[in-house]
Amino acid sequence: MPIKVQNDLPAKKILEDENIFVMDEKRAFTQDIRPLEVAILNLMPLKEDTELQLLRSLSNTPLQVNVTFLTTKSYVGKNTPLSHLDQFYQTIDDVKGKKFDGLIITGAPVEQLPFEEVAYWDELCGIFEWSKSHVTSTFHICWGAQAGIFYHYGIRKEELSGKLFGIYEHRVMNRKVPLVRGFDDVFFAPHSRYTAIRSEDVKKAEELVILAESDEAGVFLCMSKDGRQIFVFGHPEYDRITLANEFNRDLDKGLDIQIPKNYYPDDDASKRPLLKWRAHANALYTNWLNYYVYQATPYDVESIGR
Repeated sequence: MPIKVQNDLPAKKILEDENIFVMDEKRAFTQDIRPLEVAILNLMPLKEDTELQLLRSLSNTPLQVNVTFLTTKSYVGKNTPLSHLDQFYQTIDDVKGKKFDGLIITGAPVEQLPFEEVAYWDELCGIFEWSKSHVTSTFHICWGAQAGIFYHYGIRKEELSGKLFGIYEHRVMNRKVPLVRGFDDVFFAPHSRYTAIRSEDVKKAEELVILAESDEAGVFLCMSKDGRQIFVFGHPEYDRITLANEFNRDLDKGLDIQIPKNYYPDDDASKRPLLKWRAHANALYTNWLNYYVYQATPYDVESIGR
């Protein structure tokens, strides 16, 4: 898929080195086609890493996508240079009059806080509400999924006894839904979180359907039946070494952290982790873009929500 980003975004060069087609602004301007407008609300602390992971995940369809990166106005993290945020990011105030075909809301390392104590919670609630009338389909990831399903359906997260950390096996629950088209009966996906939602709470919400879950990791994927709200409670976008970086970071901090489950061969952290979730992750993002964004959105982006 041609991904249209700003010419000097650092992730652009890395993606090109991986032989992923990234279209710059000049070339996109010469093509007589309406690209899909997709916003990414990046709540992760290492924003440049997340940019790369998500752009890589969105790169597997022939659709042209114009990506707009968003960050919060009410809270500015300390792990990404302000110069990067100023150059490549906007806030909801900058785009609130614009319509988007798709919106991705990432996770954030705040899951052990009550939602109402998160510094930017009020702003995020405003974005959730704005998305109802300005976005065709919203894709929520990890804590973003927990926050979204709480805001839209009142389903609360619960504290786990320990960190859910590693690569877990999941079962597809409803093959007829296009979001899991092409999935095997079982597949792997990364998780890194201290909280979860209960399957029985999701099943009580008539508007929602569970598409994949795990005996160990719980609900992985569910969505509203109209496809406008997608909730992914893991991190399918993670690359090979993301969990390793998190593991080593927590070790350096002296935290009580277990080795990521089903991640290193023979649970030996000196060995290279096996990448065994990428194909299904690509299928998930491709299916979302095709069936819930491209197929569902009007040609005139301004008519979204009417």
